Amino acid sequence: MRPLPPVDLDEICAATEPLWHEVRGTNIFLTGGTGFFGCWLVESFLAANRRFGLGARLTVLTRSPEAFLRKCPWLAAESALSLLDGDVRTFEFPSGEFPYVIHAATEASARQAAEEPLEMLSTILDGTRRTLDFAAAAGTRKFLLTSSGAVSQTSHLLAANVYGEGKRMAEHLCVLYSKMYGIDCKIARCWAFVGPLLPLNLHFAIGNFIRDAIASVPIHIKGDGSPTRSYLYASDLAIWLWTMLFRAPTLEPLNVGSGASVTIRELAETVVATLRPSLSIEIERAPLEGAPRNQYVPDVSRTEECLGLVQTVDLAEGIRRTANWHGFPV
Repeated sequence: MRPLPPVDLDEICAATEPLWHEVRGTNIFLTGGTGFFGCWLVESFLAANRRFGLGARLTVLTRSPEAFLRKCPWLAAESALSLLDGDVRTFEFPSGEFPYVIHAATEASARQAAEEPLEMLSTILDGTRRTLDFAAAAGTRKFLLTSSGAVSQTSHLLAANVYGEGKRMAEHLCVLYSKMYGIDCKIARCWAFVGPLLPLNLHFAIGNFIRDAIASVPIHIKGDGSPTRSYLYASDLAIWLWTMLFRAPTLEPLNVGSGASVTIRELAETVVATLRPSLSIEIERAPLEGAPRNQYVPDVSRTEECLGLVQTVDLAEGIRRTANWHGFPV
């Protein structure tokens, strides 16, 4: 582990500078601070706090402050950062007012969805309700839920859809708490991403491909390579999420992701062309003629129209920066 690239933090600060004035001297509360989203939000907040002299403070909920600091030891001396020990479903409320809350705690794990679906559902629903209860008690004005594009992909009540259905209900909890307590709830439906801190050894195709390219082993595609995906680089993700917290309309789900689609085969080809052009790609089988296309790509036109947000780092550059962060010179 290492700090996020300074160039990324500089870009985030430059793009979000007009947003930060309202948090000057206030408190922000974040769940999920040790995850991919959370780490980017923590480091970008601290960078903005220093650069603009905000005098703001960030409290991060974590099940293990010790593990958090082992993962990110360079944050131990940050006086603007406090770690709260607790489970998102049962944590003790910290004292004081927190005008801003970001709820980003959910393990988007294919393994947990398959093996422990009830635990996943409990974390999503009970964790969201506990965080909203805290927001109601802490005088929160603006609340950001990191939901998922999986919400729009779940049209059948199947056990395998537990993540998407859980996120759908989390969005509905925001609707209810907004009505009952007047909290300005923002909903970010997040899709697929690339960047430093993305695990390279889980179920994320882009992470697996980058890992294989770094290791100089052939990229193996399980399937026919035809599913379509898109990937937003993490500095853009942070810019979009901070913008949504401060500026998004209440209770209007907005997609966060890239609208530039690629097939899994094209993704592998882009990784190879960017990192190791001599590497081979192995595809298990040819596409079946007439088979339905598996597509997971957001329509971000409303997000662009509403907030003026656009993708600034393209796929190849995002792959290059991710590999660089992992120590692979490109």
